[in-house]
Amino acid sequence: MDHVKGNMGWIEVICGSMFSGKSEELIRRIRRAQIARQRVQVFKPRVDQRFSDDHIVSHSELRIPSQVVSNARDILESVDTRTEVVGIDEAQFFDQELVQVCDRLAHLGKRVIVAGLDQDYLGRPFEPLPHLLAIAEYITKTLAICVRCGNPANHTQRLIQSDERIVVGASDMYEARCRRCFEPRPAAVAAGAKTPGDSPS
Repeated sequence: MDHVKGNMGWIEVICGSMFSGKSEELIRRIRRAQIARQRVQVFKPRVDQRFSDDHIVSHSELRIPSQVVSNARDILESVDTRTEVVGIDEAQFFDQELVQVCDRLAHLGKRVIVAGLDQDYLGRPFEPLPHLLAIAEYITKTLAICVRCGNPANHTQRLIQSDERIVVGASDMYEARCRRCFEPRPAAVAAGAKTPGDSPS
């Protein structure tokens, strides 16, 4: 990372598919900040309670304590003025205001580290990540391993039938797929089943 002079904040975004190590990388950076004796606060969305109520937990079972918040504004209201580093996991579960919150924290001199999915289960840009990528100083794109062929995976394959954009789950509901193996419709739909709202392709 480039050397930054003075009390200037910035935004780092860690993005990619599920199972690509986003949370693990976030935890690694937060722990390095703690080793450097920097004041750190870490946040996760209330909706994500897959592995723990009050910790960020990676799929490789690394974990770090976190504060649970309901929306992006709660983060801004919870950050202590003395905090130097702010970590935010599962950004795709937050509202669009997360962009303004991260920007505000960076202007206040905080180092803001955000991790989240950049694509949804259909392969579409997953807000608010695209806007965060546009204003971030540093971007890290993580790749998983395709469970079908072993190639680098950039997509999250949903294994259940649902038209909801946000369905919280882990390996029982999702798997990593490469560009070639990714099927941007649930398996039941791809096989010919129709779900409400489907339109002819």
